[in-house]
Order: sequence, then C-alpha cells, then structure tokens
Amino acid sequence: MTAGEANEGISDFISNKVDVFSKNTITIDMFGSAKYRNYSYGGDDHIAVIHTERVPKSAVIFLTSAIHKVSNAGQFNYGRNFYAKDADALNIKLPTKDGKPDFEFMENFIAELEAERIAELEAERIAELEAYLEVTGLSDCELTEDEQKTLDEYGSLTFEEFSITDVFDIKNTKNILSRDITPNSGTVPYLCASADNNAISSYISYDKNLLDKGDCIFIGGKTFVVTYQEHDFFSNDSHNLTLTLKNNDYRSKPSQIYLSTCVRKSLNHKYSWGDSISNRKIQKDNVRLPSTNKKVDYSSMELLISAIQKIVIKDVVEYTDTKIQAHKEVIYS
Repeated sequence: MTAGEANEGISDFISNKVDVFSKNTITIDMFGSAKYRNYSYGGDDHIAVIHTERVPKSAVIFLTSAIHKVSNAGQFNYGRNFYAKDADALNIKLPTKDGKPDFEFMENFIAELEAERIAELEAERIAELEAYLEVTGLSDCELTEDEQKTLDEYGSLTFEEFSITDVFDIKNTKNILSRDITPNSGTVPYLCASADNNAISSYISYDKNLLDKGDCIFIGGKTFVVTYQEHDFFSNDSHNLTLTLKNNDYRSKPSQIYLSTCVRKSLNHKYSWGDSISNRKIQKDNVRLPSTNKKVDYSSMELLISAIQKIVIKDVVEYTDTKIQAHKEVIYS
C-alpha cells in the first residue's frame, strides 16, 4: 500500500518479506484517506493501520466511511502528513446503543445498501437485455408455421455437393501485423486465425483503406477457423479468406451462419496447420449444402437458424419477463 486514490492505493504486488497486515482492517494514508482492506497486505511507512479484524465486515465498511469523513477533511497534505499518532485526535460519529457503538445497526445498514446496489445492477442488466431482444426481434419466440415445418422436416432434407466458387466470391483479406496495431484502440474488429471470440482478438482503430468488407464468411488461413463476420473488419494475415455469398437475396445473417458450418464440416478434414487452405486450393473444393431441385436451399437454412435462435433465447426471454414483472411489482406496489 502507498498513498493516493489510484487503484485504491495499491502500488504493486510483491513477494518481498514485509510486515503483512490482516484483512478486514482499515488503512489511512499520508493524506488522511481511509480505505477498507478485505485482503492481507503490506504498506510503506506512511500508512497507518487500524486493526478491526474482530469487527464484522459490514461494520468495518461503515467505520471506514466514518473515519474517512474526518481524516480526509483537508487538513493533511504533502506539507502536513497524517501519522498513526494523529488517529488519537480523530473524533468520529457512530450510531450507538446503550452507550456503545451499535455494530448490529452498522451491519444492517451496509447490507441494505449492498442489496439496493445489487438490485440496481440487476435492473440495469435486465433493461439492457430487454432492449437487445427488442432491437434484434427476438423478444417474440413463437415459431412461425414455416419455422416449425422446417424443424419437423429437417431430417428429410436432401444434401448435395456444390462447387464453392458457384456459391461464393472468394478473396484474400488484407494484412495488418499484430505488432503494428494498438489493442483496444477503437471499435473495428481485428481478426486472427483463432476460434476464440468469433476470431476477434481486439477492437482497433486503423487505416480504413485496409478494411475488409463484412457480411461474409471468414476463414483463418493457417488454422482453418471458419466464422461469420457481420461487420467490416481488419485482418492479421493476407492468407485469411473471405467468402461472400453470390446470391444477394439470401445474404442474411442466419443463412450465412448455417453456411459457415457447412463450409467447416465439408472442408476441415482437408486442411490443417501443416497443409493450410489457400485461395488457389479452395477454388477446386466442393461444399455440401441442403438442396431442392438441384439448387441450394437457402430458405431452409434461414428458417432453421431462425427457429434455433428462438428456441435458445426462449428461456432467457421468460427469465427476463419474470424479473421485469417482479421489479414492476416492487416499484408500483
């Protein structure tokens, strides 16, 4: 521990031999700033420690606030530091019972504040989820007649092989080396050949001339990771590929999510780190897809993914509705 408000006064994490103070105690730094410590720690020579180990945690949090109010009132600074001996002159106000500090009241008071904050955070999350479901059109999880029919008849779908170049326009991505970017510097996805987080390693700001067009299937060239990318993106390697659906009428998110799975299932046995995919190689490949009358059955793909989304999200929607109703009953009761 050291003085300052940044990072709660924690200057570093060390393994040196130092005097270690117990958790559930209070520190006061050279400026008179009091903080609750729920962990063991060491401190520099300007840190005063108030030993409250035997006092209940919630009461210590209350005490910390009471101490901070008087110790951090502006009387201590670089010219006049707070020292442990100054604690004797601090007079704090506490709730009392029978002439003694009412620790039970302090515990209950802090517990109520924590419960209220938890309720606020839960309400915020529920509101965000409700807004997301509304925007995405997933708040209504009732399957349409066509969606239900597609689910019921999926086992009887016909699959055929189609030349991948008949289905997609294929391009290599542009190339931005990881050493040249600043991670988390913007809002545009920066893709790599990783299966984690839909191949997004960071969100960056960079030269817009090097953007690759989204609404496509992305293949990590060296690892054969296949993902659907909804938005424009930057790529870490020009060996990566984009597959853009030629049929504009069905270039939707659901159909391309389905197609990305078909591409991966059809080709992952062929490509590996030692024998990576390339634009030249993929030109000769076929992809196995649902078909009707020898043509790709895009409609069934869309309906199936739409139905699956609704089924998966249904429990979330029901949970959200229950929580929203409970909050409304509390607010308006």
